[in-house]
Amino acid sequence: MKNLKEAFGSIGLVAAMLSACCTGQQQTKTISGLDPARFDSVINDKKTALFTLKNTNGMEVCITNFGGRVVSLVVPDKDGNPTDVVLGYDNIAQYADAENSPSDYGSSVGRYANRINQGKITVDSVEYQLPQNNFGHCLHGGPTGWMYQVYDAEQPNDSTLRLTIVSPDGDNGFPGTVTATTTYTVMSNNTLDITFEATTDKETVINMTNHSYFNLNGNPAEVGTNMVLYVNADNFTPADETYMTTGEILPVEGTPMDFRNAHAIIETINDTTFQQIKNATGYDHNWCLNTYKDGKGDDTTIAASLYSPKTGIKLEMFTNEPGVQVYTGNFQGTGITCKNGIKYPKHVSVCLESQKYPDSPNKKNWPSPYLKPGEKYYSHVAYKFSISE
Repeated sequence: MKNLKEAFGSIGLVAAMLSACCTGQQQTKTISGLDPARFDSVINDKKTALFTLKNTNGMEVCITNFGGRVVSLVVPDKDGNPTDVVLGYDNIAQYADAENSPSDYGSSVGRYANRINQGKITVDSVEYQLPQNNFGHCLHGGPTGWMYQVYDAEQPNDSTLRLTIVSPDGDNGFPGTVTATTTYTVMSNNTLDITFEATTDKETVINMTNHSYFNLNGNPAEVGTNMVLYVNADNFTPADETYMTTGEILPVEGTPMDFRNAHAIIETINDTTFQQIKNATGYDHNWCLNTYKDGKGDDTTIAASLYSPKTGIKLEMFTNEPGVQVYTGNFQGTGITCKNGIKYPKHVSVCLESQKYPDSPNKKNWPSPYLKPGEKYYSHVAYKFSISE
């Protein structure tokens, strides 16, 4: 969703690998081929590990508490073959090395997902200056946002993981001490259900999301523009050359932004006669979901979907949020070696990030991202996987 080298500077973390598992989980390889021992480390004096969630229908999700990241997500393809459908690394050292292998792969993003214009917000009549870590804007909570922090982890059963972080007042310039929890649940119907909850002791802004990069084809060494995308949205928020929303809300009708009738991404992604695609060299935009009306989101209606004609795997997304950021891996192709020794090409994947619209703190007529003491932030997104012909 950004120029990764610019988005994340070095945060000086060194992942010291431990020989024993810090959680007591069995050290055998996962279905996706991950070695949990490669995720045992200590970062900022806190232990990291790999946690495995599963159901009885062939779904397995592996998550590290470093950044609350989904490292692998395995579902059966049309032939019953287990298929890992997300991008990532196979070790904690690369996730922690923001200078040499920057990424937001699979992360639980906070305190504020996406961009804030010039890193400036006003909360309770006080202006705050946040880090300007991406084209002059604050991206994903700053260079040491929650994706580079270690969450406290609790796994009550085989299908649920609860991750908690306490972000102090002034963290990356944001006001208020925030306690936030991300809960991952693997459902029996092959759904990864994610809830984000937070409270604060001082008024602040918050916008959490999951940043998984989906490739449903089973081979992320190849571009993923054959995948078929559907977005349940009549409007989108255009952005300028720095990926900042302009404040407009425009109709998708008659533009390459129209995915109300699902079609392969390749059909429109290279239409550089459309300035928005030219600016982003693909899609990196927020759609205003039709499932959000009168200040409330309907998370029982499909907000977006993605389908691979190669594997037959279909992903359906549900959320109570007003927007979804669709990002087509425009800044992949860095040459960095990732899981299974693969170097991901440009346009290899699609992110479907539930969210408040980008820069909502500075767009007063958009759905509010403000959270006050005594209130509870609640955001929900579910990714349901099935086989479709």
